[in-house]
Amino acid sequence: MAVRIRLTRVGATKQPTYRVVVADGRSARDGRSIETLGHYNPRTDPIEFQVDADKAKAWLAKGAQPSDTVLRLFRQAGIVPAAK
Repeated sequence: MAVRIRLTRVGATKQPTYRVVVADGRSARDGRSIETLGHYNPRTDPIEFQVDADKAKAWLAKGAQPSDTVLRLFRQAGIVPAAK
């Protein structure tokens, strides 16, 4: 099973907010997830991003692959070291 850390969309029409979840890579975007790590709201100023860093690091250590957007957010939050 390929485990991914990715965003799942929640919120009303044209008002997206997202949850940061751990899910099987084959499941649908808004399908079943294994665990919820936090949330992300790009509509606020400044952007709101809250995540449980300990859980995120534990999943990364187990081999979970973050999506491109989640990887960018993790780098900004200091959970993953910046690219060289």
